[in-house]
Amino acid sequence: MQTDIIASTHLGKKSDGSRMYDSSLLVSVPREENRKQYNIDCNDLLFKGYDVWHAYEFSCLTENGLPVTSVLKIRYDCASEYIVESKSLKLYLNSFNMTRLGKNQKECLALCKAKIEKDLSEKLETAVVVNFLDNKIAKEYIFSDFENIINYVDETTLKCENFKETPKILQTEETEKFQEYKLTFDSLRSNCRVTHQPDFGDVFIYYDSKKHIKEDSLVKYLVSFRCEYHFHEECVEMIFKRLSDILNPDDALMVCALYTRRGGIDICPYREKNIGFKEDIMKLIDINTFARYGIKQ
Repeated sequence: MQTDIIASTHLGKKSDGSRMYDSSLLVSVPREENRKQYNIDCNDLLFKGYDVWHAYEFSCLTENGLPVTSVLKIRYDCASEYIVESKSLKLYLNSFNMTRLGKNQKECLALCKAKIEKDLSEKLETAVVVNFLDNKIAKEYIFSDFENIINYVDETTLKCENFKETPKILQTEETEKFQEYKLTFDSLRSNCRVTHQPDFGDVFIYYDSKKHIKEDSLVKYLVSFRCEYHFHEECVEMIFKRLSDILNPDDALMVCALYTRRGGIDICPYREKNIGFKEDIMKLIDINTFARYGIKQ
């Protein structure tokens, strides 16, 4: 597919990147191709949300050659036409490693922020927000009351036999009144559509509905991604679309995945409709960054 050709610009090729800042390394990939397969209209999205990236090994130099290292956060809207290809982003960020900017660490990071925001915004044709994470971030565990979905099923009798995305597995039942559901599944696995390397993550699902998605069917559905080949953003949108299809149109729904980093970068897509804790989720994604990798706060 055309998307795979674009995404493979750097993949599978030996590359030392650049020893100095080089914005030409960035590669953008259109979202539209995968969305078409799942009847997601790019011009009339059924969800809102963001793609959030964390680069754990960002480093640069001051004008005096002093190394500056920080965790970099990148965020842009899921309504953008493009995503950034992950290896191109890694090569681009690595091009800062020997680049000298600013008289001190604070000035260096400010100049890096401005350059990265400008380059990504131009490449992706959307507003991109870049920040360096503050190690003093407050602990607010937004997902603390999300229950592991495995606690709702009988592991001894549950049989998972589909390992390609199978929406027909999903089953619902009607309830008398609206009820909130807050579920997490810590064994989401899919594979990169270009390199075929496995990607692991935790998925968080919130919905408020008179329909109850039977937990055993939801577990089976999430397991069915195990042999799928998609980008992280695509997997979250696929899950969102399938759940939206079986719930009522006006029901509140959120799907967020916190993927384990690979190559020093992680991607945390977030999609929602009819809910209002967007900024809390953004905080949670930052907190997850610290908690998962033992960064002192």
